[in-house]
Amino acid sequence: MEHIIHNANFDIRRTFLCGQCFRWKEGADGLFSGIVGGKYISVSQNGSEVTLHNVQEQDIPFWEDYFDLGTDYAGFISTLSADEMLNKACAASSGIRILRQEPFETLISFIISQNNNIPRIAGIIGRLCENFGTDIGGVYAFPTVEQMSGLTAEDLAPLRAGFRAKYIVDAVSKVNSGIVDFDGINSLPVAEAREKLKLITGVGDKVADCVLLFAFHKLDAFPKDVWVKRIMAQYYPDGLPECTKGIEGVAQQYLFDYVRNLA
Repeated sequence: MEHIIHNANFDIRRTFLCGQCFRWKEGADGLFSGIVGGKYISVSQNGSEVTLHNVQEQDIPFWEDYFDLGTDYAGFISTLSADEMLNKACAASSGIRILRQEPFETLISFIISQNNNIPRIAGIIGRLCENFGTDIGGVYAFPTVEQMSGLTAEDLAPLRAGFRAKYIVDAVSKVNSGIVDFDGINSLPVAEAREKLKLITGVGDKVADCVLLFAFHKLDAFPKDVWVKRIMAQYYPDGLPECTKGIEGVAQQYLFDYVRNLA
Protein backbone atom coordinates (compact mmCIF):
# COMPACT_ATOMS: atom_id res chain seq x y z
CA MET A 1 0.00 0.00 0.00
CA GLU A 2 0.93 3.67 -0.25
CA HIS A 3 0.87 6.00 2.74
CA ILE A 4 0.92 9.78 2.39
CA ILE A 5 2.50 12.06 4.99
CA HIS A 6 1.48 15.72 5.04
CA ASN A 7 4.16 17.84 6.70
CA ALA A 8 5.43 21.29 5.73
CA ASN A 9 8.76 20.65 7.46
CA PHE A 10 9.83 17.45 5.71
CA ASP A 11 12.13 17.54 2.69
CA ILE A 12 13.21 13.98 1.98
CA ARG A 13 16.17 14.98 -0.20
CA ARG A 14 17.58 17.39 2.36
CA THR A 15 16.93 14.94 5.19
CA PHE A 16 18.51 11.92 3.49
CA LEU A 17 21.52 13.76 2.01
CA CYS A 18 22.50 16.06 4.89
CA GLY A 19 25.08 13.60 6.23
CA GLN A 20 23.12 11.94 9.04
CA CYS A 21 22.51 8.63 7.21
CA PHE A 22 24.13 6.64 4.42
CA ARG A 23 21.76 3.94 3.13
CA TRP A 24 19.22 6.00 1.18
CA LYS A 25 19.74 6.02 -2.59
CA GLU A 26 18.21 8.56 -4.95
CA GLY A 27 16.92 7.37 -8.31
CA ALA A 28 16.80 9.40 -11.50
CA ASP A 29 13.08 10.03 -10.90
CA GLY A 30 13.68 11.55 -7.45
CA LEU A 31 12.50 8.36 -5.73
CA PHE A 32 14.57 7.41 -2.69
CA SER A 33 14.99 3.79 -1.62
CA GLY A 34 16.39 2.66 1.69
CA ILE A 35 16.60 -0.12 4.26
CA VAL A 36 15.84 0.63 7.89
CA GLY A 37 15.40 -1.93 10.64
CA GLY A 38 15.33 -4.74 8.08
CA LYS A 39 12.51 -3.02 6.15
CA TYR A 40 12.96 -1.92 2.53
CA ILE A 41 10.95 1.05 1.32
CA SER A 42 10.75 3.68 -1.41
CA VAL A 43 9.81 7.30 -0.71
CA SER A 44 8.81 10.12 -3.05
CA GLN A 45 7.76 13.73 -2.58
CA ASN A 46 5.39 16.19 -4.24
CA GLY A 47 5.34 19.53 -2.44
CA SER A 48 4.52 18.93 1.21
CA GLU A 49 3.24 15.40 0.47
CA VAL A 50 5.66 12.56 1.15
CA THR A 51 4.54 9.16 -0.12
CA LEU A 52 5.75 5.86 1.32
CA HIS A 53 5.52 3.21 -1.39
CA ASN A 54 4.88 -0.51 -0.84
CA VAL A 55 4.62 -0.03 2.90
CA GLN A 56 2.87 -2.51 5.19
CA GLU A 57 0.05 -0.96 7.20
CA GLN A 58 1.42 -2.36 10.45
CA ASP A 59 4.78 -0.67 9.73
CA ILE A 60 3.39 2.88 9.43
CA PRO A 61 4.01 3.70 13.14
CA PHE A 62 7.62 2.50 12.71
CA TRP A 63 8.18 4.92 9.81
CA GLU A 64 6.41 7.79 11.56
CA ASP A 65 8.79 7.33 14.48
CA TYR A 66 11.85 6.99 12.22
CA PHE A 67 10.99 10.24 10.42
CA ASP A 68 10.40 11.92 13.80
CA LEU A 69 6.93 13.06 12.80
CA GLY A 70 5.88 13.55 16.42
CA THR A 71 8.36 16.41 16.89
CA ASP A 72 7.40 20.04 16.25
CA TYR A 73 10.09 21.33 13.89
CA ALA A 74 8.06 24.47 13.17
CA GLY A 75 8.48 25.28 16.86
CA PHE A 76 12.24 24.71 16.65
CA ILE A 77 12.44 27.00 13.63
CA SER A 78 10.47 29.73 15.40
CA THR A 79 12.83 29.57 18.38
CA LEU A 80 16.07 29.44 16.38
CA SER A 81 15.01 32.26 14.06
CA ALA A 82 15.67 34.76 16.85
CA ASP A 83 19.28 34.66 15.61
CA GLU A 84 19.98 36.38 12.27
CA MET A 85 22.22 33.69 10.81
CA LEU A 86 20.00 30.87 12.01
CA ASN A 87 16.96 32.65 10.63
CA LYS A 88 18.51 32.42 7.16
CA ALA A 89 19.57 28.81 7.69
CA CYS A 90 16.14 27.73 8.96
CA ALA A 91 14.38 29.43 6.04
CA ALA A 92 16.62 27.64 3.55
CA SER A 93 16.75 24.22 5.20
CA SER A 94 13.44 23.96 7.04
CA GLY A 95 12.70 20.48 5.68
CA ILE A 96 15.51 18.71 7.50
CA ARG A 97 14.40 16.32 10.23
CA ILE A 98 16.59 14.39 12.67
CA LEU A 99 15.99 10.73 11.84
CA ARG A 100 15.58 8.32 14.76
CA GLN A 101 18.15 5.71 13.77
CA GLU A 102 19.14 2.39 15.30
CA PRO A 103 22.10 2.86 17.69
CA PHE A 104 24.38 0.03 16.56
CA GLU A 105 24.04 0.86 12.86
CA THR A 106 24.61 4.55 13.60
CA LEU A 107 27.68 3.84 15.71
CA ILE A 108 29.33 1.63 13.09
CA SER A 109 28.35 3.98 10.26
CA PHE A 110 29.97 7.00 11.90
CA ILE A 111 33.08 5.04 12.81
CA ILE A 112 33.32 4.27 9.09
CA SER A 113 32.70 7.95 8.26
CA GLN A 114 35.93 9.15 9.85
CA ASN A 115 38.24 10.92 7.38
CA ASN A 116 36.06 9.64 4.57
CA ASN A 117 33.74 10.92 1.84
CA ILE A 118 30.09 9.98 1.46
CA PRO A 119 30.40 7.74 -1.66
CA ARG A 120 33.18 5.73 -0.01
CA ILE A 121 31.29 5.56 3.31
CA ALA A 122 28.23 4.23 1.48
CA GLY A 123 30.39 1.68 -0.37
CA ILE A 124 31.96 0.32 2.81
CA ILE A 125 28.58 0.12 4.54
CA GLY A 126 27.08 -1.61 1.50
CA ARG A 127 29.83 -4.24 1.52
CA LEU A 128 29.39 -4.69 5.28
CA CYS A 129 25.70 -5.41 4.79
CA GLU A 130 26.25 -7.75 1.84
CA ASN A 131 28.90 -9.75 3.70
CA PHE A 132 27.33 -9.97 7.15
CA GLY A 133 23.72 -8.75 7.01
CA THR A 134 20.49 -10.61 6.30
CA ASP A 135 19.27 -10.92 2.70
CA ILE A 136 15.76 -9.47 2.53
CA GLY A 137 14.99 -10.18 -1.10
CA GLY A 138 18.08 -9.08 -2.97
CA VAL A 139 18.93 -6.21 -0.61
CA TYR A 140 20.65 -6.53 2.74
CA ALA A 141 19.81 -5.39 6.23
CA PHE A 142 22.50 -3.84 8.37
CA PRO A 143 24.08 -6.65 10.42
CA THR A 144 23.23 -6.92 14.09
CA VAL A 145 25.86 -6.92 16.82
CA GLU A 146 25.19 -10.65 17.20
CA GLN A 147 25.91 -11.27 13.52
CA MET A 148 29.20 -9.40 13.84
CA SER A 149 30.23 -10.96 17.13
CA GLY A 150 33.67 -12.61 16.99
CA LEU A 151 34.72 -11.03 13.69
CA THR A 152 38.33 -9.92 13.40
CA ALA A 153 39.87 -7.06 11.45
CA GLU A 154 41.05 -9.70 8.96
CA ASP A 155 37.45 -10.91 8.54
CA LEU A 156 36.51 -7.35 7.60
CA ALA A 157 39.14 -7.10 4.84
CA PRO A 158 36.49 -7.37 2.03
CA LEU A 159 35.01 -4.08 3.26
CA ARG A 160 38.20 -2.16 2.38
CA ALA A 161 37.65 -0.05 5.47
CA GLY A 162 41.35 0.46 6.21
CA PHE A 163 42.28 1.52 9.76
CA ARG A 164 38.58 1.67 10.66
CA ALA A 165 38.31 -2.14 10.69
CA LYS A 166 39.97 -2.42 14.09
CA TYR A 167 37.66 0.29 15.46
CA ILE A 168 34.63 -1.64 14.19
CA VAL A 169 35.88 -4.81 15.89
CA ASP A 170 36.40 -2.96 19.17
CA ALA A 171 32.93 -1.39 18.95
CA VAL A 172 31.29 -4.78 18.38
CA SER A 173 33.20 -6.27 21.30
CA LYS A 174 32.31 -3.48 23.73
CA VAL A 175 28.65 -3.37 22.75
CA ASN A 176 28.38 -7.16 22.89
CA SER A 177 30.02 -7.32 26.33
CA GLY A 178 27.91 -4.51 27.78
CA ILE A 179 30.86 -2.18 28.38
CA VAL A 180 28.99 0.16 26.07
CA ASP A 181 25.33 -0.22 27.03
CA PHE A 182 22.85 1.54 24.77
CA ASP A 183 20.03 1.53 27.35
CA GLY A 184 22.35 3.11 29.88
CA ILE A 185 23.59 5.70 27.40
CA ASN A 186 20.02 6.62 26.52
CA SER A 187 19.35 7.60 30.14
CA LEU A 188 22.48 9.74 30.57
CA PRO A 189 22.98 13.46 29.88
CA VAL A 190 25.06 14.25 26.80
CA ALA A 191 28.39 14.84 28.53
CA GLU A 192 28.30 11.50 30.37
CA ALA A 193 26.88 9.61 27.40
CA ARG A 194 29.68 10.98 25.21
CA GLU A 195 32.34 9.63 27.56
CA LYS A 196 30.71 6.19 27.55
CA LEU A 197 30.84 6.03 23.75
CA LYS A 198 34.45 7.22 23.80
CA LEU A 199 35.40 3.99 25.60
CA ILE A 200 35.42 2.53 22.07
CA THR A 201 38.79 2.79 20.38
CA GLY A 202 38.65 5.39 17.62
CA VAL A 203 35.50 7.13 18.86
CA GLY A 204 36.11 10.79 19.66
CA ASP A 205 33.82 13.70 20.44
CA LYS A 206 32.54 14.14 16.89
CA VAL A 207 31.58 10.50 16.26
CA ALA A 208 30.09 10.21 19.75
CA ASP A 209 27.98 13.34 19.28
CA CYS A 210 26.74 12.11 15.89
CA VAL A 211 25.58 8.88 17.52
CA LEU A 212 23.93 10.77 20.40
CA LEU A 213 22.09 13.10 18.03
CA PHE A 214 21.08 10.71 15.25
CA ALA A 215 20.47 7.50 17.24
CA PHE A 216 19.54 8.64 20.74
CA HIS A 217 17.79 11.87 19.70
CA LYS A 218 19.75 13.90 22.22
CA LEU A 219 19.06 17.19 20.51
CA ASP A 220 21.57 19.08 22.64
CA ALA A 221 24.44 17.06 21.11
CA PHE A 222 26.45 19.25 18.73
CA PRO A 223 28.77 17.33 16.39
CA LYS A 224 31.68 19.42 15.14
CA ASP A 225 33.33 18.46 11.88
CA VAL A 226 35.50 20.71 9.69
CA TRP A 227 32.48 22.52 8.26
CA VAL A 228 30.90 23.18 11.65
CA LYS A 229 34.19 24.39 13.11
CA ARG A 230 34.42 26.89 10.24
CA ILE A 231 30.86 28.03 10.92
CA MET A 232 31.63 28.52 14.60
CA ALA A 233 34.83 30.45 13.87
CA GLN A 234 33.15 32.73 11.34
CA TYR A 235 29.71 33.32 12.83
CA TYR A 236 29.83 32.30 16.49
CA PRO A 237 33.37 32.81 17.86
CA ASP A 238 31.89 33.43 21.33
CA GLY A 239 29.64 30.35 21.23
CA LEU A 240 26.14 29.55 20.06
CA PRO A 241 23.33 32.00 20.81
CA GLU A 242 20.95 31.43 23.70
CA CYS A 243 18.10 30.48 21.37
CA THR A 244 19.86 27.18 20.55
CA LYS A 245 19.92 25.93 24.15
CA GLY A 246 18.65 22.37 24.33
CA ILE A 247 18.34 22.05 20.54
CA GLU A 248 21.93 22.69 19.51
CA GLY A 249 21.91 19.60 17.30
CA VAL A 250 18.92 20.85 15.31
CA ALA A 251 20.66 24.20 14.85
CA GLN A 252 23.78 22.36 13.69
CA GLN A 253 21.86 20.58 10.94
CA TYR A 254 20.31 23.78 9.61
CA LEU A 255 23.62 25.66 9.74
CA PHE A 256 25.62 22.82 8.19
CA ASP A 257 23.21 22.39 5.30
CA TYR A 258 22.90 26.13 4.67
CA VAL A 259 26.58 26.97 4.70
CA ARG A 260 27.70 23.86 2.80
CA ASN A 261 25.09 23.99 0.04
CA LEU A 262 23.47 27.39 -0.15
CA ALA A 263 25.30 30.29 1.44
